[in-house]
Amino acid sequence: MNSSAVTGAESFPRRHALTRGFTLGAPRNFRVSADGERIAFLRSSGPVDSVNSLWLFDVSAGTERLVFDAAEIGSDIAALSPAERVRRERARESGGGIVAYDADSDLTVAVFAIGSQIARVDLLTGEARVLNTADGAFDPRLSPDTEKVAYVAGRELRMVTDDEDRLLIGEADETVSWGAAEFIAAEEMGRTRGFWWGPDSDALLVQRVDVAPIDTWWISAPVTPWESPREVRYPAAGSANAEAGLAIIGLDNSRVDVNWRSRPAPDTPGDGASRASAAPATPGVSNPWEYLAKVDWSRDGILLTVQSRDQRTLGVLDVDAATGECQQRYQVTDEHWVELIAGTPAVRDGRLVTVEDRAPARRLCVDGEALTGDGVQVRSVIDVGDDGIVITACREPTSVQVATVSWSGELRWWDNSPGVMSAVVGGPTEVRINRSLAHHGVGVEVRSSGRVVSRIASHSEVPNINVGVSLHRLGERELAAALLLPNDSAEADPKNKLPVLLDPYGGPHAQRVQQARSLFYVSQWFADQGFAVLVTDGRGTPGRGPDFEREVRGDLAGPVLDDQIEALHAMAELNPRLDLDRVAIRGWSFGGYLAALAVLRRPDVFHAGIAGAPVTDWRLYDTHYTERYLGHPDSEPENYERSDVLYGSAQVDDSHGVPPLVLIHGLADDNVVAAHTLQLSRALLESGRPHTVLPLSGVTHMTPQEEVAENLLLLQLHFLREALSE
Repeated sequence: MNSSAVTGAESFPRRHALTRGFTLGAPRNFRVSADGERIAFLRSSGPVDSVNSLWLFDVSAGTERLVFDAAEIGSDIAALSPAERVRRERARESGGGIVAYDADSDLTVAVFAIGSQIARVDLLTGEARVLNTADGAFDPRLSPDTEKVAYVAGRELRMVTDDEDRLLIGEADETVSWGAAEFIAAEEMGRTRGFWWGPDSDALLVQRVDVAPIDTWWISAPVTPWESPREVRYPAAGSANAEAGLAIIGLDNSRVDVNWRSRPAPDTPGDGASRASAAPATPGVSNPWEYLAKVDWSRDGILLTVQSRDQRTLGVLDVDAATGECQQRYQVTDEHWVELIAGTPAVRDGRLVTVEDRAPARRLCVDGEALTGDGVQVRSVIDVGDDGIVITACREPTSVQVATVSWSGELRWWDNSPGVMSAVVGGPTEVRINRSLAHHGVGVEVRSSGRVVSRIASHSEVPNINVGVSLHRLGERELAAALLLPNDSAEADPKNKLPVLLDPYGGPHAQRVQQARSLFYVSQWFADQGFAVLVTDGRGTPGRGPDFEREVRGDLAGPVLDDQIEALHAMAELNPRLDLDRVAIRGWSFGGYLAALAVLRRPDVFHAGIAGAPVTDWRLYDTHYTERYLGHPDSEPENYERSDVLYGSAQVDDSHGVPPLVLIHGLADDNVVAAHTLQLSRALLESGRPHTVLPLSGVTHMTPQEEVAENLLLLQLHFLREALSE
């Protein structure tokens, strides 16, 4: 019936669960020394081993060696602190052992958390030791002189050396913490840290977070009613964010507060154009900075990236380390929102590197002047060096490639092969990381001074499935889409009509249709069970330029759902095997939201849906993400009404019947809380619409538990077969 057994020890669902989506054993977290001679990375021993160890690759010799074997110490050296568990949840980290590390620029010393303790290892000799730190230590950072390690324990920032461990700063107030990133920074802004060493190793810039203004929510575990609910401070749309402060803390116990919020952002222009300006902000304007998005402290000084609450203005601030006063260096405004781009802003020899949306492209800019043209969509900045700026960018949305842009604007692509590429650089050495449709998993190639040195091996498992994906551009908008059909000879008979399964994510900041085989493993498995699986990236998804992304501003429901339907009908015209009388949709997170929308708003098109961890009421989702697209609920309530599943379900026409709908939600989810699913279920019950709710006890927004991950696939398959049976 299919190319792999549905159940059993070697079945695809079982192997997919055991290998965490066939990612365990792959090398990751690369760093290259400043001279290009050494490469550090993490890797576990094999495809079912989640314990990552630290490795070092010698570029001249072309050899690798194990520096620190985390399995020898074991993951039970100490239970993970609550703060470390939260940090890993924000990073979607399901691995164990060493999951992050810090090192000096020469890669001579590295530090990392192992359990709730901190280890230090000499990368040249392999000598390692566990440091004598306070309980619950996490997020260690090595000083530039390699003599000191700062870390967070509880709500305090501490420092440990060979001789002592001491408190740097902390407060007794239970709502205040020092040194840890707040929820919004870690979940939505890509900033997972809350302290930064100065270049002279004698002071740190430290974030102070006070969550007192945020409403308290409670996450309970119904299977253990004798335990107290877990308290979380959740900044829902329209409500208060944490109060974030900054201070420069000297090792001599000095303190200089940084006045980063004292200079407000200027008004946003209303003509729809992105604007850049080097002029200082106008005092007295009532639109202060709300978000601290990025912090850098280097020999070039302290640079802060800040945003206004509506995210239509981004500021780049210089900080005087002696006084804490800030001066605005640059700003960018946009009538919709200013996108945060990894690796920017950055300063090199006084020149400011930014990435800005200037229609029709997301462009690399230096001191406000664009260096890239209309046909290049910049995705990130990897490195800013003497010879130029290394970026990732798209020329078409299904491929991401690496390029070097000289300071004069000359662009050189590293590789024209289709796929999803990234890189890490140091001196003359490049670690080229690629995924493609041509091979499994991640490929890692080391080049130095223009020649191929070696490849860093992956120990991940090759899935027992034959991914046969065809890429298409569908409909008037030429939507990027992928179609997967059964490999089984009987199911592949062109005379057989196939039920259709839409398998999208569909929301901002994520793509499902890219030229990387690993993105389609699960979709192909469903196809091999007898479905035609269609994956489409509609409006709002990246890679097609700012205008395409901004078409969801004010409405996260209509455009994304319309594009899924347009792609479905266009694909059915190209391939008549698609049975439009049997159409289902499945998804998780934004994809779950999209699945619930589809079944409830368009039962004439969709005949079954699986909605995993769906956002159903955008007023219950966080400030930074939600307000970027829908605005503040007090000033733009109509955007929330048109986007909410609950609102849409009240308007649905039941003349087509009520399609089967399964709602799945982890009860420990602190990102999309279970209230989303439970409120929707209540509304459906009150309106007499049958549905099924599958609560997952102890499961967060991720589902790393092997038994849960395996059986979720099997339960979904059973549901789809029942719902779409002829």
